[in-house]
Amino acid sequence: MGTKEAYQEKIEAQIKEWTAKLQEYKAKADKASADTKIQMYQQIDRLRAQKETAQQKLNEIKAASGESWEALRAGSEKILAEMKKTWEDMKSKFH
Repeated sequence: MGTKEAYQEKIEAQIKEWTAKLQEYKAKADKASADTKIQMYQQIDRLRAQKETAQQKLNEIKAASGESWEALRAGSEKILAEMKKTWEDMKSKFH
């Protein structure tokens, strides 16, 4: 397995984990008070958008030929870092 394939697997695993966490947080939001529910759904919507962006970057990396995928890697790393920060913010607010 090459570096590109290993990186793709890493991103795919992260997206799968985030999908499961989003479902978990949605279930928690459904049980929350009205004000908290609104705040949680705002964060969930933000996370969904970030997850979709990460999926788009992954698709671009998959489609990239040769070493051109390396240029896309920096953008995907930035998205992953932003999403991780959003998760941490959400966990600190709603745990």
